[in-house]
Amino acid sequence: MKKDKKNMLAFLAGKQIQPRVEMYKMLLASGMVMLPFASGQAGKPGNKPVTPNVVFILADDLGIGDLGCYGQTKIHTPGIDQLAKKGMKFTQHYSGSTVSAPSRCCLLTGKHTGHSYVRGNVGYIADDGRKYDLNLAADEVTLGEVFKEKNYVTACMGKWGLGGPSGEGHPNKQGFDYFFGYLGQANAHRYYPDQLFENNTPVMLNKKVYSHDLIMEKALDFIDKNAGSPFFLYLTPTIPHADIIVPNNELFDYDGKFQETPYLGGGYTAQDKPRATFAAMVSRLDRDVTRVVEMLKKKGVLENTIIIFTSDNGTHKEGGHDPEYFDSNGPFRGTKRDLYEGGIRTPFIVQWPAVIAPGSVSYQVSAFWDFMPTVCELIHTPVPAHTDGISYLPTLTGKGKQKQHEYLYFEFHEEGGKQTVIKDGWKLLHLQVNNPNKEHYELYNLATDPSEIADVINQYPKKVKELKKIMQEARETNNNWKFNFEKEKYEYDNI
Repeated sequence: MKKDKKNMLAFLAGKQIQPRVEMYKMLLASGMVMLPFASGQAGKPGNKPVTPNVVFILADDLGIGDLGCYGQTKIHTPGIDQLAKKGMKFTQHYSGSTVSAPSRCCLLTGKHTGHSYVRGNVGYIADDGRKYDLNLAADEVTLGEVFKEKNYVTACMGKWGLGGPSGEGHPNKQGFDYFFGYLGQANAHRYYPDQLFENNTPVMLNKKVYSHDLIMEKALDFIDKNAGSPFFLYLTPTIPHADIIVPNNELFDYDGKFQETPYLGGGYTAQDKPRATFAAMVSRLDRDVTRVVEMLKKKGVLENTIIIFTSDNGTHKEGGHDPEYFDSNGPFRGTKRDLYEGGIRTPFIVQWPAVIAPGSVSYQVSAFWDFMPTVCELIHTPVPAHTDGISYLPTLTGKGKQKQHEYLYFEFHEEGGKQTVIKDGWKLLHLQVNNPNKEHYELYNLATDPSEIADVINQYPKKVKELKKIMQEARETNNNWKFNFEKEKYEYDNI
């Protein structure tokens, strides 16, 4: 399997394209922006292509309604709002899943949860006695490896969630030159952890350091040191996942602003002011997004850097967070662990100063597994086999014809098992898949009912039949995540 992966990466390899930032600025000033990857100019004499840097910022459990640019009024997010003001805001973008590990797997491998190697938050105990998440298989081709084959410097800072120390899923074995942060999700529930990891080495913190601040310092240092080369920074802060806590009680201007119901603990740290603290966490994240932008500007590479901001799934309701009070899921129904829109519809903002018109809004239906083919088109490399995404680069550049999804598919293996298919504005949900007495379907028309209020399952039998067929054909069996109907079939086939 490892040999197959090596052969694939060798196939993806191509001639290195060195950055030409000064030339790029000159072209911008003259109005002649050169985008060979979008305009077909790469082969013309005298044109030297520019290799853009990519910074992908993945928040943890941030709801689409938690940002001002998506309607938030109680929490201030001027930095992220500025990304939208200067870039493109997507209104119909979906995460990879409704929880962390499978969502990140979909992003990094370009496969939806009907085909992805990781489809849930399943862990194991490593040799150090700590729990980590299932290791991503060695033969999976990741974004890190694709970028590496084009001579990018690659780093992941924050939460990984796809493998433990020395495992085949460790980021250093999946295309990332440098890693700093949490390898396992369970440890990432604490902002004052015993330890983080730098590559494969434990960094002992003894519960004395607020992890988010340290992770951000490492990320800024990475940009500072690598701005002279093409780089891919996969920045995955844990804010605003519970615990709901900030260092030194730094509540900004939220202290005393909200009526509070103290959270008494139970799985997460007790918090006297959960509303003010949650708001302060989001504003802290927003402040640090601004710091990333300022560092890129300081190093002279902002114009040639694509900044993407999104969240791994919908808002949570843990640790004292009150998503209804903040309207964290916006106009949508559901939260984390739901396959209703509130669990999988995420903010998605792209700033690319040299290319994207300020204040753009896209209605393109897109998902995490689209990032892989988008990157491949961007840096001129073939898309790895067996991916599910389509490139949205034409949407970003305004050049070329934008393809559309035939459908989107999701599955989730907690809470009785769930599946959903979205096609042409219709959405079929299959709930309690593993419980025969509770199993049922729901049908919604998202074009007229985005809040999924009116279940019209009995009114459109032909549409239900069509979407059920897609639901059955869109997936393949994964031995780590089987629905009951697969287990029963396996037992029958092996009698």
